[in-house]
Amino acid sequence: MKILSKMGISLLSSYCGAQIFEIYGLGKDIVDLAFCGSVSSIGGLTLDELARETLSFWVKAFSEDTAKRLENFGFIQFRPGGEYHGNNPEMSKLLHKAVRQKSETAYLVYQQHLANRPVNVLRDLIEFTSDRAPIPVGRVEPALSIVKRFCTGGMSLGAISRETHEAIAIAMNRLGGKSNSGEGGEDPIRWSPLTDVVDGYSPTLPHLKGLQNGDTATSAIKQVASGRFGVTPTFLANADQLEIKIAQGAKPGEGGQLPGKKVSAYIARLRNSKPGVPLISPPPHHDIYSIEDLAQLIYDLHQVNPRAKVSVKLVAEAGIGTVASGVAKGNADIIQISGHDGGTGASPVSSIKHAGGPWELGLTESHQTLISNGLRERVILRVDGGFKSGFDVLMAAAMGADEYGFGSVAMIATGCVMARICHTNNCPVGVASQREELRARFPGVPGDLVNYFLYVAEEVRGMLAQLGYEKLDDVIGHTELLKPRDVSLMKTQHLDLSYILSNVGLPKWSSTVIRNQEVHSNGPVLDDTLLSDPEVANAIDNETVVNKSVKIYNVDRAVCGRIAGTIAKKYGDTGFAGQVNLTFTGSAGQSFACFLTPGMNIRLVGEANDYVGKGMAGGEVVVTPEENPGFAPEDATIVGNTCLYGATGGQLFVRGKAGERFAVRNSLAEAVVEGAGDHSCEYMTGGCVVVLGKVGRNVAAGMTGGLAYILDEDNTLIPKVNKEIVKIQRVVAPVGQMQLKNLIEAHVEKTGSSKGAEILKEWDTYLPLFWQLVPPSEEDTPEACADYEETTSGQITLQSA
Repeated sequence: MKILSKMGISLLSSYCGAQIFEIYGLGKDIVDLAFCGSVSSIGGLTLDELARETLSFWVKAFSEDTAKRLENFGFIQFRPGGEYHGNNPEMSKLLHKAVRQKSETAYLVYQQHLANRPVNVLRDLIEFTSDRAPIPVGRVEPALSIVKRFCTGGMSLGAISRETHEAIAIAMNRLGGKSNSGEGGEDPIRWSPLTDVVDGYSPTLPHLKGLQNGDTATSAIKQVASGRFGVTPTFLANADQLEIKIAQGAKPGEGGQLPGKKVSAYIARLRNSKPGVPLISPPPHHDIYSIEDLAQLIYDLHQVNPRAKVSVKLVAEAGIGTVASGVAKGNADIIQISGHDGGTGASPVSSIKHAGGPWELGLTESHQTLISNGLRERVILRVDGGFKSGFDVLMAAAMGADEYGFGSVAMIATGCVMARICHTNNCPVGVASQREELRARFPGVPGDLVNYFLYVAEEVRGMLAQLGYEKLDDVIGHTELLKPRDVSLMKTQHLDLSYILSNVGLPKWSSTVIRNQEVHSNGPVLDDTLLSDPEVANAIDNETVVNKSVKIYNVDRAVCGRIAGTIAKKYGDTGFAGQVNLTFTGSAGQSFACFLTPGMNIRLVGEANDYVGKGMAGGEVVVTPEENPGFAPEDATIVGNTCLYGATGGQLFVRGKAGERFAVRNSLAEAVVEGAGDHSCEYMTGGCVVVLGKVGRNVAAGMTGGLAYILDEDNTLIPKVNKEIVKIQRVVAPVGQMQLKNLIEAHVEKTGSSKGAEILKEWDTYLPLFWQLVPPSEEDTPEACADYEETTSGQITLQSA
């Protein structure tokens, strides 16, 4: 079931014979015999060798010498004498010594340790060769230029501690590299440079040491994942780059997971959720069914922050080249390729074993397919997964990568000791724990990571000098610098690395030119016309009120997104005291009124496509048909699929029906709609949805917070509700009845809804026909609990997750 879910397959019949796997390390005779037609690009073991390997395992299990207990080979966790792990205690000790003592000699020992490791990854079977004479290191580009190509992995605040997350970000900002926020949002206090540092300590970030004035703890790359945790207009507007996480290298097909015990009050505040409630991001296909949906999300992000480059994170697997071409055509600026040996701190074993592929193959396929299609110059190629040294960087460069990501090793440099208990919240050095007493033990300072990356850059310089090249630009994509290494291993002697070593040509531009090109543009958009209007500009600059009426056509996509981004950049998510009141007439394109901020009141007379109110954080959206439309509005669909995806506030009133997945991943918005398709309220964690009509099947799947009120006039709702989490009850609590009535009254006032007016007129008749859907986290709230006791202050507040 889990594999079917990860692959997006609904039926067992679709899975049977689908060959949805890729083969690494099995030879042609085995593939032709047992897996005919499956992808196997590097060959490998013969039947004879496979038999021998199987027999050796059998002997270990069943021979008379075997002790009563089976041997633990350390397949999951490092153990002495077990299987080799790239990240192991000896390696982390050597690295700590090098970065803390700032010792080049100790780094050389670390380098030697990596060079002497057993064959572990595909690049261990390759070495460098050059027809040039070595040159002095002094002629090679400086380390400070090389480190600007380095990034850290997308590790969320929540999976790792605040101390680690901020130390990594400060280090990368000192170097001019880029840290990645991961999918948990970011505290706005981190977005301004520090000016109050004395003796390495700052009152602004009192839990850190080793600080300097001018340090900034902001993550240059801010991640937008399927869960949209912490994604608000201000978060997006303050990014240098925005990364769309299609999948995670170590566990493709699944969303991120954060155990409930790691959701502290601080983490819950940043993610607009509740402390102690586990957070699971939906699988990526919830908002990205197709390459067109991905192109739309790229467009939305360019709209809300036109200064930020947009990257798309893909997983190294067969076929990635085709996807990368689509992403480049979809106007992304950067493609990130993630290998299977990336880390993940809180995942079940069933998620991370036998998933993903080596980045060497994914990078080669992407680079070559993009060149063959004339698209390589449009995008920066970034790669990550198990990077540990300058050798890895130079390997990736020769295979075509422009930038290089370091994940687990960056955490090790800042103090991680590879205890491998991240998911328990008990990390002994406070790197991956939210417990105060453990976080106090955090040993790292930003300077440690700065030292590590400078050593890596110096190692790259030394290798470039040996090969006779002056700068990284000169080796990127030059696979002729690579040759198979002579390794005497039975298991690898039949591997065929010719695919990795092949070459289809070079980009027309150098890597530096590709990296320094302007952010890709959405072209002329309606928002720019509105922002250049003196009245609108004045209202935003001076927090006054403006009213405008505008014609809209379905080619106008993500309208209001750029206005929202402009307001969010200037005032934050809640600081704008003015009002921008816009009335649109016509048919709106996708993502209408996305990422709204408080103070924006948007009215559409007409109809809208998918993603209305996507990511809105405040304000109000009203969608209503033209007067005298010639049909009953409550029977007609007026907005598309996946409205309110990831909304963190605001209100939406729709006079008519919505499409599928209405209010999916809604965190805090309130909405009234007159009918909805399948999967409504899916993965909701807060807010309130009122449906004054019929809904499709699978209502409230994965809904862990918020409330839904659904009118059931013909008694057909119950079989349509997914009962795994939510409880279904009539609206018995007086506070809940009041909440429902108030929302319907607001709906009638704003849309003129005849259905809503009829319900209010016959309130006593209609109220018993409403069902209330209540997840466990809302059962004790005044809206859901009939015998709720008023709080001591006498106030009852609306509870939202």
